[in-house]
Amino acid sequence: MANREKLFTEFTAPTTQEWLDKIEVDLKGADFQKRMVWRTNEGFNVQPFYRREDLKELKAVDSLPGEFPFVRGNKKDNNLWFVRQDIIVEDAKAANAKALDILNKGVDSLGFKIEGKDVSAALVATLLDGILPQCVELNFTTCQRHCVELAEILVAYFKEKGYPLADLKGSINFDPIEKILKKGKDVSPVLSFAKPLIEALKELPGYKCINVNSVSLNNAGAYIYQELGYALAWGAEYMNILTEAGVDATEAGKRIKFNMGISDNYFMEIAKFRAARLLWAQIVKQYEPKCDCACQMNVCAYTSEYNQTLFDSYVNLLRSQTETMSAAIANVDSIVVTPFDKPYEQPTEFAERIARNQQLLLKEEAHFDKLVDVAGGSYTIEHLTDAIAKEGWKLFLAIEDAGGFLAEALKGNIANAVNESNTKRHADAAKRKEFILGTNQFPNFNEKSEGKQPVGCPVCCGSVATNETELPALNTARMASEFETLRLATEKAKKQPVAFMLTIGNLAMRQARAQFSCNFLAAAGYKVMDNLGFKTVEEGVDAALAANADIVVICSSDDEYAEYAIPAFKYLDGRAMYIVAGAPACSEDLKAAGIENFIHVKSNQLETLRAYNAKLGI
Repeated sequence: MANREKLFTEFTAPTTQEWLDKIEVDLKGADFQKRMVWRTNEGFNVQPFYRREDLKELKAVDSLPGEFPFVRGNKKDNNLWFVRQDIIVEDAKAANAKALDILNKGVDSLGFKIEGKDVSAALVATLLDGILPQCVELNFTTCQRHCVELAEILVAYFKEKGYPLADLKGSINFDPIEKILKKGKDVSPVLSFAKPLIEALKELPGYKCINVNSVSLNNAGAYIYQELGYALAWGAEYMNILTEAGVDATEAGKRIKFNMGISDNYFMEIAKFRAARLLWAQIVKQYEPKCDCACQMNVCAYTSEYNQTLFDSYVNLLRSQTETMSAAIANVDSIVVTPFDKPYEQPTEFAERIARNQQLLLKEEAHFDKLVDVAGGSYTIEHLTDAIAKEGWKLFLAIEDAGGFLAEALKGNIANAVNESNTKRHADAAKRKEFILGTNQFPNFNEKSEGKQPVGCPVCCGSVATNETELPALNTARMASEFETLRLATEKAKKQPVAFMLTIGNLAMRQARAQFSCNFLAAAGYKVMDNLGFKTVEEGVDAALAANADIVVICSSDDEYAEYAIPAFKYLDGRAMYIVAGAPACSEDLKAAGIENFIHVKSNQLETLRAYNAKLGI
C-alpha cells in the first residue's frame, strides 16, 4: 500500500497570533491598521490574511454548487456561460447579417435593441432568419409598452417555424423602474403590463421577461454594496407586484432576470455575485415557491462603462478583462463585454471583435468554463462574500422599511443616493484617492484626442407614458469625464503649455518629484520636460526659458527648498508660472516671498489643473 504520509508534518503550523507578531516586527513600528487593513467603500475592513478558523461561523461555506442557497453557483458540473453581444437594430436585414456573422465567431447569445415603433412580425422574421433559437440565447430590448406585443410576435414566429418551445432560452427586457431612475419620469403605470407579458410567454418557459437592470446603477457610479442592496430590493419589488397581481410565486421567480454591472474591484465583484445569489435565494424562498429552482438568480453581467476612458482607451481592455474574469469566476449566466471605444464612438468591428475574444480567451484558453465555483474555499473570497452580503442586506432592509424600492425610486431617493456616490467618486478621483490609470495617474504624455469626443447613449427610447412630475435622474458621467474635458480644452488652446522640470539637489528626491509632477501636469495635456539635473537654479531657469516653457516646476528635497526655491523664483521673475513640487516645512516662508503654486500628494489635482488652465488663458 502506498505511503499516504502528509507533507510537512514535521513543521508546526503557526497560529494567527504568531503571524500577527511577525507582521508587527516587519512593519518596524508602523501602524498595522493603517498599513495593512483595507478599508472598503462598502463599510467594512478587510484583513491582510485569513485562515480557516475565520470561516467557522459562515454557514454558506458548507453548501454545494447547484444547491440552495446557490452561493456557489446554479450549476453542478460546469461553469458555462453565454458569450453575449448586443446589436442595435436600425435595419433588420443588416442586423440579421451581423448576427449570423458573429455567431460564427464565438457568440452564443444575442441581444437585439429595437425601437418600439419598428416592432412587427415582418421585422422579427427578417431579424431571426437563419438563426436557430434552440442553439442561441436571444434577448430583446424595446420600448416598455411594446414588450407584450413583441412577446406575442416571438411566440407566433417560433410556433410557425416548429421550434421546440420548451428548449428555447432568452429574455425580453421589461423594466419600467429603470426608466424611472434613468429618465427621472414616473412611468409606474406601465408596470401593469408585467402580468400580461408573463402570460404572453407562457409557452416559452425558458424566457425571462421581468428585468432588474442594476447595471444602470453601476454605470452611474454606485458602490458595490449599493448595487447589491438596490438590486435585491428592486427584484423583491417585482416579486411583490407579480404575486399581488396573481402570478404564482414559482412562475414569478423563474421569470426575473438580473442585468448587473461589474466594477474593476476584482475580488469584491466575485464576492458580490456570490452574495447576490445567496440573498436572492433567501428572498424568493419567503414567497414559498414550489421548487428551489425558482430561487436561482439568473445574472447577465456587463463590464462597466463608468471607469472607461477616452484617452489611453486601450487601458479599457485591461479593466474589462479583469471585470470579465470576476464575473466568470463568480459563475454568472452570461456576460457582455463593453467595447473599449464606446466612450467616444459607436463601437467599431475591431473593438467588438476584441470584446468577444476577451471572453473566448477565458473559455478556450483559460478553461474557466470547466471549473465549478473556483473561488469556493478561498478564505478571503468567502469572508468578502459574507461581509458584502451583510452590507447589501442592511441596505435592502432599509429600503423595505422605507416602503419598498418603487416608492423610494418615485421619491427620488435611489437616484439621489447613487448620484451622491458618483459625486464622491468624482471628488476622490480629483484628489487621486481613486486612480484612473491613463487619466489621473500615469497619463500618456504624447497622446492626442485625434478628434475623439465623448458620446452618450446611442439609442434612447422616449415613448413611455409619463406624468408632469420631474424626478432626479441618474448621473452617468464617467469618472474620467472631468479630466477629459480639461484635457480636450488644453488641446484646443493656441499653444500647448510646456511644463519644465527644474531638477536640482538631492538626486532621489528630485527624480521622484519630477516624475510625480510630470504625471500630475500631463493629466491636463501639458507637454512635460524632465531633466537630469542642474548645478544652479540660474542654469535651470535659463534652460526652461530656452525651451519656451510656460511652467517651471522646481523639484528638490524639502530641506533644500529653503536654499533653492526663492532664488529660482526671483530669477524667473514672472516670465513663466512657477510651481514648487511638494509641501516643505518652509512653505510659509516661500508663500511670504510670493510663491503661490504647490503640487503634492494631497493636492486636488483636478481643481489645481483647472486653475492653471485659467492662468494660462485656456
